[in-house]
Amino acid sequence: MAHLGAVPFRMLVPNAITMMALAAGATGVRFALGGEFGKAAAAIVIAGVLDGIDGRVARLLRGTSRFGAELDSLSDVTAFGIAPALILYLWALQDLGRFGWAVALALAIACALRLARFNAALDAEDAPRKRLGFLTGVPAPAGAGLALSPLFLSLALDGLPAGAPEIRAGAVAVVTLGSAFLMVSTLPTWSLSALKVPRSARLVALLGVGIFAGFLAQAPWATLTVLSGLYALSIPFALASFRRRTSRGAAGAPPAP
Repeated sequence: MAHLGAVPFRMLVPNAITMMALAAGATGVRFALGGEFGKAAAAIVIAGVLDGIDGRVARLLRGTSRFGAELDSLSDVTAFGIAPALILYLWALQDLGRFGWAVALALAIACALRLARFNAALDAEDAPRKRLGFLTGVPAPAGAGLALSPLFLSLALDGLPAGAPEIRAGAVAVVTLGSAFLMVSTLPTWSLSALKVPRSARLVALLGVGIFAGFLAQAPWATLTVLSGLYALSIPFALASFRRRTSRGAAGAPPAP
């Protein structure tokens, strides 16, 4: 007979993956402190991959729990809020002095607020956006990717064009503040878990995944730069799609008494 209060092993597997994501994000800061910004960016990307896996593994193993949800949020704050903020500060924002530090703090704080809002919504009985396949604001991993896109571009070009460090830092600050705003905004964004591929297009989708994997293996930083740009461009289309769906739902709803 199992010991009272024992936790099944299947409950620990997704939590272990979450801890690996947290460790990857924190290790990115260590690489940035040593000036190895390529490895620092790669660590955040690995944390994003692990973050996308842990929830699916938890559902597959029926190992979801409130503890896992809270741990995932704490991991996300570290890996996609604090770690990217410190990496960007050490790479470029420090050239802006105190203002650069304030920008880095804005990214970390925005990530924490976004995750606090997400956790509060877990207890909501009605989630119309989730039913329609949308999220509120940009999720933390995507926000970190958008904020790090100037670093991806620099790594793809083997260094940005020569110029005053303050100009580069200013451009990074604009992107960072924009990413922070998108995370705390109420803009609807597409949820990947809700996207469905038509049966007739599944071979084309698999071909696209294979091509993407090939580009990612051959030119990872250029591919991540393009991916970040495409995601940013998708936000207005997600907003338009959300408005169309809600307007159709309102038109088909019975009149209020």
